[in-house]
Amino acid sequence: MNILNPHAARHAVLGAFFASSCALAQATAPVALKQPALVTPKALNAAMLAIAAAGQRLVAAGERGTILYSDDAGVTWRQASVPVGVSLTALQFVDAKRGWAVGHQGVVLHSADGGATWTKQLDGIQAAALALRAAADVAGPEQARALADAQHLVDDGPDKPFLDLYFDTLRSGYVLGAYNLLFKTADGGATWQPWQQHVVNPKGLHLYGMRGAGGALYLVGEQGLLLRSTDQGASFNALATPYKGSYFGLLATRGGALLAYGLRGNAYWSGDQGASWSKVETGVQASLAGGAELADGTLVLVSQGGDVLLSRDQGRSFVAQTDGALPPALPLAAVAQARDGALVVAGLRGLRRVASAAAPR
Repeated sequence: MNILNPHAARHAVLGAFFASSCALAQATAPVALKQPALVTPKALNAAMLAIAAAGQRLVAAGERGTILYSDDAGVTWRQASVPVGVSLTALQFVDAKRGWAVGHQGVVLHSADGGATWTKQLDGIQAAALALRAAADVAGPEQARALADAQHLVDDGPDKPFLDLYFDTLRSGYVLGAYNLLFKTADGGATWQPWQQHVVNPKGLHLYGMRGAGGALYLVGEQGLLLRSTDQGASFNALATPYKGSYFGLLATRGGALLAYGLRGNAYWSGDQGASWSKVETGVQASLAGGAELADGTLVLVSQGGDVLLSRDQGRSFVAQTDGALPPALPLAAVAQARDGALVVAGLRGLRRVASAAAPR
């Protein structure tokens, strides 16, 4: 006599439920998840929130699914083909062809041609269904909370954005965002796993940035959240934080230093894998929104007040860069270096080249 395994039966029922509820949710998904980004000349002046190099090309992303790419160091731009119309918050290319972008409504996009065309790998509806399925497999007393949190994701719909991403190889990467959202892929985004249960973040604080350095992974977020994993992402544990305000981003330099930056011009430097941090005097009061390491090791930060700050000492000190191409108080969100050495900044008024990336004196 064959006796049906109760666990197998439960998973079969749950699987059918997840499949049907996901199909229903996709049918009623917000229009921005179902309609491609509008291709229009106005896209060249859209608010842009992220920019990155894809080999010799620059790729920028921003509001309403707009992605632009430039093959002449940011002098002229073309609009990419994007399957969604949601605002995009961050992007990264692992090589000249393959990259990812994330944004509102839990969207993850992938490009295999240097940013000219994109496909959707994940959205908030699918992410919530994955979280609910994973919560059912949580063992012990943590299952009730995991199920409740996952059910909230399902009930809320795709209203939570991904705010950053980090890929260390073409196959291995993470996407992260509001309310401790964290998903991991081991196959280049073909499938995703909810990873929130691996993070010590009991308040469910927003995750704003992630980087890897020296064999460790680091997360930063709101209310001074600093987390580190030394076991390839299996667990992220809290580091002592020198600041109770939000960190909006993190730089991990080629020399091994870490620079966490964020609210009200605050930035903190660590040379010992996050064990201790020292305050960096940036000289600005506006929130620091983006940063990059240039080819010669110079670090650059940009602020919501339009400041462009450069450091030649691995982030221990910064000096303001001035350029007539930048209008006063231009709100900036991200920065990248063009192939000719110039900086290209992304902000609420579009994209601008900063003519000189000369080191501060």
